[in-house]
Amino acid sequence: MLIKNLLYPNQDAIDTVVPLSASALEAAIELAKIQLLGLQNQQGFWVFELEADCTIPAEYILMMHYLDEIDPVLQSKIANFLRGQQNPDGSYPLYKGGAGDISCTIKVYYALKLAGDDILSPTLLMAGEWIRAQGGAAQANVFTRIMLAMFEQVPWRATPFLPVEIMLLPKWFPFHIDKVSYWSRTVMVPLSILCSYKVKARNPGKIGVSELFLIPPDQEKNYFSHVKTPLGKAILLLDRLGQRLESFIPDGIRRKATAKAHNWFMARLNGIDGLGAIFTAMVSAYEVMDYLGVPADDPQRQIARAAIDKLLVVKHDSAYCQPCVSPIWDTGLAALTLQEVDHQASDPQTQQALATALHWLAGKQLRDEPGDWQIQRPHLAGGGWAFQFGNSYYPDVDDTAVVAVAMLQAHDQIFAENIQRAGVWIAGMQSRNGGYGAFDADNTSYYLNQIPFADHGALLDPPTADVSGRCMMLLSQLVKQNPQYQAIIDKCIAYLRAQQENDGSWFGRWGTNYIYGTWSVLYGYEAAGIPRNDPGIQKAVIWLKSKQHSDGGWGEDNLSYHDASVRGEADTSTAFHTALAILALLSAGETQSPAVESGVQHLLKTQQADGFWHDDSFNAPGFPKFFYLKYHGYDKFFPLWALARYRNQRFVKVAEEMQHDGS
Repeated sequence: MLIKNLLYPNQDAIDTVVPLSASALEAAIELAKIQLLGLQNQQGFWVFELEADCTIPAEYILMMHYLDEIDPVLQSKIANFLRGQQNPDGSYPLYKGGAGDISCTIKVYYALKLAGDDILSPTLLMAGEWIRAQGGAAQANVFTRIMLAMFEQVPWRATPFLPVEIMLLPKWFPFHIDKVSYWSRTVMVPLSILCSYKVKARNPGKIGVSELFLIPPDQEKNYFSHVKTPLGKAILLLDRLGQRLESFIPDGIRRKATAKAHNWFMARLNGIDGLGAIFTAMVSAYEVMDYLGVPADDPQRQIARAAIDKLLVVKHDSAYCQPCVSPIWDTGLAALTLQEVDHQASDPQTQQALATALHWLAGKQLRDEPGDWQIQRPHLAGGGWAFQFGNSYYPDVDDTAVVAVAMLQAHDQIFAENIQRAGVWIAGMQSRNGGYGAFDADNTSYYLNQIPFADHGALLDPPTADVSGRCMMLLSQLVKQNPQYQAIIDKCIAYLRAQQENDGSWFGRWGTNYIYGTWSVLYGYEAAGIPRNDPGIQKAVIWLKSKQHSDGGWGEDNLSYHDASVRGEADTSTAFHTALAILALLSAGETQSPAVESGVQHLLKTQQADGFWHDDSFNAPGFPKFFYLKYHGYDKFFPLWALARYRNQRFVKVAEEMQHDGS
């Protein structure tokens, strides 16, 4: 706490705004920078743990028992992890500190029971009582009920109709896999085979969870009671009709559809990085390979399993499974952070780290590889980056914008072609409404969220404000060389103005939540040169300042995805949200603001002895309301980025101006 003592010799006054010491600020930046540099891989990338809720590690245990491929030591470590995540009321939440979720709790209960826990053990006893109090396991979501059907715990009528024949539907049909998001199609295609053939888990111990049901599963009639809307009920009627008529599907049609689905996901297996590079899709594909008789020693099957196991985080006495990994995203953001840190200093170590990182990123650009995005943009050349180490069919718009900006800021002609390709690709991925989705353009068939399979409400990848702000950040820096981008930028600005909330904030689809979204847009506005007295910017500034805590920090709970009245609010401050708020205010020209200064002081006070910060909270949604993530890097590089940018604007810029005036 050396920095804190330098700034606050009077401990009783730490919550007051006092003049900042430039030397103390510099010392804090240097300490965090050294630590961040120390975490860089020798190849040049950064990758931090990406933690999800307990459904993912629970599903890993379920997968082992589904296939009868059980590793007792690993299972024991995952079970130890799961036991430690339980809420005091016996439930399991979707994010730390959140309310219990019945589907997550059911999966953890089943996984721990498969791992050998007795139903009278404290963990299962409390979880079971909580599940029954919520109406029992019949209230689980669709994905959980499909798992229960494969383990023969519920009848298949408890699941939505997902026939493999969806692969044969024409593109004009109301449902087609090209009309849903990348993550949906990579999960649905192999899963449709498992559901069509009603594949059964091996479940060597024949362990079930009948004790979690209030009504025997075969007698339960309300598996779809959650469907409330007229459109949803109409689609459900067609779904139920389809199930009754399934037996009339000719065998030849089913074989043809199965072959097409198999060929589709096998072409996208993605080597050691796995189908879609996401856990749920990888597991479905691996289980289908087993069902179709691919032998255990087959090289493709072995690689598919290795891709799943690469997601494990194994420690001495516990383990969990990540939903995916984030090296491109982590490296791009770390590079932007270090560029801000080294804005004036040109430290050789930092410059070498940046050069290594950017060259590694350059080698990961997807150029002319096939991608599902080409369905919407068949004539658009490649040029994007994925989110993971490898995901050639699915480059990420957000990652591409961040990486290309980092390359632009390097001012090195060696990256000129990378940047040019990225700009063309980003410009071409704009949706008709002016915004940007994460992986697809115009992925907006909203009626599909009414199908029974989509009870998570995240079947699509529509444009969002946060991604759009970062795309504008890139294109605005390229427009001088490419004037044709101005029309695209103007259209994006119009979209963002329409997306601003009445209170001045913007929604954050890929980070928690309105503070994240507001930072993203204000960063893009700054790059686009929108005047800082713009009413939309000023409204956002007022909103951000109104959400600052008395300790100088900011925080936002994932509850804001469920209840918009608490947007921008949390019981405690986090380094992540404090950093985002500072960065957003700096983009809005609030360098001299007391709010910014007290936010910087909060970061200095909460910096740990190792130079980093520590937030327990989950800081991003996978799917808002249903699936949340914790990026373990966010409380490391975002606070450093904020401190460096503040220093550069408050101290370095002032010194430059004084020097200029003196000359």
